[in-house]
Amino acid sequence: MLKNVLILSAGRRVELVESFKTEIRGGFSDGKVFAVDLHPELSAACHAADASFPVPPVTSIDYVDRLISLCLLHKIGLVIPTIDTELLPLALEINRFSECGIHVIISTPELIRACRDKRKTALLFDEIGMASPEIYSRDAIRFPCFAKPFDGSCSIGAFLVSSRDQLTQAMLDDEKLMFMELVDKSFTEYTVDAYYNRIGELLCFVPRERIEVRAGEVSKGVTRKHRIYDYLLRPLSLLKGARGCITIQLFAHIEKSIFYALEINPRFGGGYPLSYEAGANYPAWLMAEYLLGESVSSFDRWEEDVLMLRYDAKMLVHGFR
Repeated sequence: MLKNVLILSAGRRVELVESFKTEIRGGFSDGKVFAVDLHPELSAACHAADASFPVPPVTSIDYVDRLISLCLLHKIGLVIPTIDTELLPLALEINRFSECGIHVIISTPELIRACRDKRKTALLFDEIGMASPEIYSRDAIRFPCFAKPFDGSCSIGAFLVSSRDQLTQAMLDDEKLMFMELVDKSFTEYTVDAYYNRIGELLCFVPRERIEVRAGEVSKGVTRKHRIYDYLLRPLSLLKGARGCITIQLFAHIEKSIFYALEINPRFGGGYPLSYEAGANYPAWLMAEYLLGESVSSFDRWEEDVLMLRYDAKMLVHGFR
C-alpha cells in the first residue's frame, strides 16, 4: 500500500513537515513523511523529515520520472507541492501519477494558469463575485499605483510608484510588469487558508490577519472570523477546480465592509501552520481522503483570535561535509 507522504521543495517548511508527521501516525502507525529539494542537505525541512532525497529542477526533463520512481520505491501515495513553479508541470502530468496509484494534491491546470497570471486572476475574482484592485492600461495609469510582475510570487519585484516622475520607460517596456490601483493603509491584509475536497467542494477556510510580513511570508498573524468569514463563504464556494489547500490574499476594511481580493496560490502557504494550530487539520484530511478513501465533513469550528509570533530557530547537523 502506498501510505507515505512526500513534501516537495521542502526548503524551510519545517512546521509543515512536522504537522504531516504528527498526523500520519494517526492513520498509519508506521507511516513516514519524506521530503525532496535541490539540495536536501541544506534544507532544514529535509532534516526534519523521516528521510529526504535530491531531485533535479522542475524544469528538468526527468523531474517527473524522478518523483514517480521515488514514490514507488518508498511507498509514497500522497505528494504535496509547495511552490508556484512546480504546480502546472505536475498538473499536466497528473495522469502519470494516478496510473501508479500516487495522489498529487494539485488543482486543475485551468485554475493554476489563472492563478499564475495575476491579470487572469482578476477576471476569476470577478466571475466569483469578489472585487479586486483595478489593473491600469499603460496609457491610463493613475498615481500612486502598485507595480508587480503578473506572474510573480512572494512580493518579489513588487514596488510602489508614487508619482509619474518615478515611472520610467524601462518599467513601461517590461512586458511582465503590471500597474494596479493602490489599496490605502486603512485596509488590513489577510491570507485565507481554504480546503477543497477531492471533488472540489469547499470544506473549510481560515482567514488570517497579516500583522507583520518578512520576505513575503507572515511572521506575525492572527486568525479572524468576525464579518470577513461571512463575506468569503459564497465566493470561495464558487471557485472551480481547486483541490487540497489553497491560499487567497485580500485586503479588507472591516468597518466599511469593503474587500479587495489580490491573488490565489493553489498550494499550502507559508503561514498555514497557524491555521493548523487553530484546528484546521488539512494534513489529516488529505490523508483521510486520498490514502484511506474516507470522506471529510465541512468544518468551521477552528479557533479564532489565535496569535502566531514566529521567531528564528536553528537546526544543527553534526558531521556535515
